[in-house]
Amino acid sequence: MTSETPLARRRLRTWLRLLRVTRSTENQLREFMRLNHETTLPRFDVMAALYSSPDPMKMSDLSKRLLVSNGNASTVVNRLEKDGLVQRTAEQQDRRVVLVDLTPEGRRQFQAQAKGHEAVVDDIFSELDHADLDLIRDLLHRAEAREKV
Repeated sequence: MTSETPLARRRLRTWLRLLRVTRSTENQLREFMRLNHETTLPRFDVMAALYSSPDPMKMSDLSKRLLVSNGNASTVVNRLEKDGLVQRTAEQQDRRVVLVDLTPEGRRQFQAQAKGHEAVVDDIFSELDHADLDLIRDLLHRAEAREKV
């Protein structure tokens, strides 16, 4: 690919490369979670969102944060609840609103999973130094800003 290649074509190829890197990284993380923690990446993602929230989350907020449908989030939460890792409660002001939070066991398991998850991501991107990461962050921020226009 040279500077003679149309810009639109280069942008498309960049998008495809980003997609390949993302999918490859997700596949490695899925395999790690399956083999080392007998869990799935969606379960980890739900637990991560709940862990980082200072208060129990509304199911609708959880699905928005994860960029998935309410149905997908509910399916994962149902399984986590069955396993004793999350609990649901009705909101005081509106009993129709369901709040979700990690149980103490869910917090413990998430902390163990998160250490390994971070180590795998660190290994995958180990060739990138601070300057590389700053550049990628800045470029992605520019792409995000364009997306919101």
